[in-house]
Amino acid sequence: MPTPTDQPDHPVVTRFAPSPTGDLHVGGARTALFCWAYARGREGAFVLRIEDTDRKRSSAGAAREAMRDLAWLGLDWDQGPDPAGGERGDHGPYFQSERLPIYETHLERLLEADRAYHAFDTAEELDAKRAAARAQKVAYRYDRAGLEVPRAERLARAAAGEPHVIRFRTPDRPVVITDAVLGEATLPAGEVDDFIIRKADGFPTYHFAVVVDDALMGCSWVFRAQEHFNNTAKHLLLQEALGFDHPTYAHFPLIMNPDGSKMSKRDKDKAVRAEVRQRGIEAPPPDSIDPGTFSAWLSDKKAQLDHDDLVRLAAALDVQLPEINVRDFRRSGYLPEVLCNFLALNGWSPGDDLEKFDNAFLARSFELGRVQKTAARFDRDKLLAFNLDAIQAMSPEAFLDRVRAHGERYHPDFLARLGDRQFELLVESSRERSKTLDELFRTNHWLLEDDERLAWPVTKPVRKAMFKGEPTGLSLLAEVRALLEGTEPFESGHLETALGAWAAEHCEGNLGRIAQPLRIAVTGGPVSPPIFDTLEMLGRERVLRRLDRCLESLSATEEAG
Repeated sequence: MPTPTDQPDHPVVTRFAPSPTGDLHVGGARTALFCWAYARGREGAFVLRIEDTDRKRSSAGAAREAMRDLAWLGLDWDQGPDPAGGERGDHGPYFQSERLPIYETHLERLLEADRAYHAFDTAEELDAKRAAARAQKVAYRYDRAGLEVPRAERLARAAAGEPHVIRFRTPDRPVVITDAVLGEATLPAGEVDDFIIRKADGFPTYHFAVVVDDALMGCSWVFRAQEHFNNTAKHLLLQEALGFDHPTYAHFPLIMNPDGSKMSKRDKDKAVRAEVRQRGIEAPPPDSIDPGTFSAWLSDKKAQLDHDDLVRLAAALDVQLPEINVRDFRRSGYLPEVLCNFLALNGWSPGDDLEKFDNAFLARSFELGRVQKTAARFDRDKLLAFNLDAIQAMSPEAFLDRVRAHGERYHPDFLARLGDRQFELLVESSRERSKTLDELFRTNHWLLEDDERLAWPVTKPVRKAMFKGEPTGLSLLAEVRALLEGTEPFESGHLETALGAWAAEHCEGNLGRIAQPLRIAVTGGPVSPPIFDTLEMLGRERVLRRLDRCLESLSATEEAG
């Protein structure tokens, strides 16, 4: 008889088994993190398995991306696909699509024992029965019509190639689920119908494949999200029928948005759609997405743009997409150690009001008894604060290395247009106020802007800095131009000394009277790194060119009104 595997001397083997049908969700990443931590803290093994039996939706690219995400988070695995090629471990293949002969062997065992049977119901027949159940306002349960066909006839029809599925013959009794987080629950007899274990395309269903794989790969602890809790009844029944041990199950609470809604990729689509509606946009910006695609999406509230189109449209509209998947947070410039720390706190607590810790601490400290049972709320503001704290704690050299690596991956054009001194100065002047590695790339496009295309929208901060007071900022700019033209060398320290002396003479020592007008003149807006660093990054020629254009543009604006 199968036995539970929660004995103290039983080897700890956990597994993470993503379906490669899209990017790795942060909820999945948290499950992987807990699986990794539990195994590492008990000298156990962590298995990575790719569950790619959904042939229409699975992709090799998504599987590779999931492995890259896990590696970026610092979660190494003992068994599973090797990103460099081949496999690690002795229980492969670790892609379910390559394990079909293994599944067939165990399917045959169930068929021979009459614990499973071929069913030839058509899609139309099943749809009609589901519709009838809805009309009667009862839950649909398969009526075992397949068993009305004599066993010998079923076998003959299947052997002849007639389309069919294989269903598990569920025993008519209650099923008790024991969970290390949620406790014990009983599903009454009849709650689990004769579910499909092999689809018409010849591939096993999730329920069958996961049971076989967990047993053959020695997975003694199964961690997953609470939405899989009821599936456990099916898995327990299959394990009993196949003579497999029961692993210990632990189901974790879902991660939700702060408003209680589910975090999903649809949140990104909603953010862009809301911006389009608010601005009354009826056609996509040039060079973003196909107009026909845009029109069809806009007219159908349920439609969703694919990932690449959504990213291009969001960039063209300057919409910051909410991060949902690990790849989103990586691109947004979050540190992997911070994301792991924060994900662990979404559903688990080390106690003693401790919030900041690394993966090594998590591996030493993770216990199922401290996992919460209710849904976690993902507080992006708190995550951003964590990230800021971690960046500010870095040495300048470490921050430079991390930002450069991020730029090489996500902003190569930006890096290519800056010299080493410019980039180092930008990084140095941005470290204390950067909340992410991406922020200095997103907020300093003024560095890349063509001098002849820079514009000065007359916003409230611009109007205050340029046109208010006596003398006005605009008139001070005209006076300081000669100083900037003659300062040598044109470097931050010399500029600070020269402008400080100039302000003492012309602005009663109030450097801000000229610093803000200068910042607006050379960047087009009121926010930039310290003004002296900003001037050096641009260089004398570009500063003077922008200054002259600003004086001309805003003088005309002042005269007009």
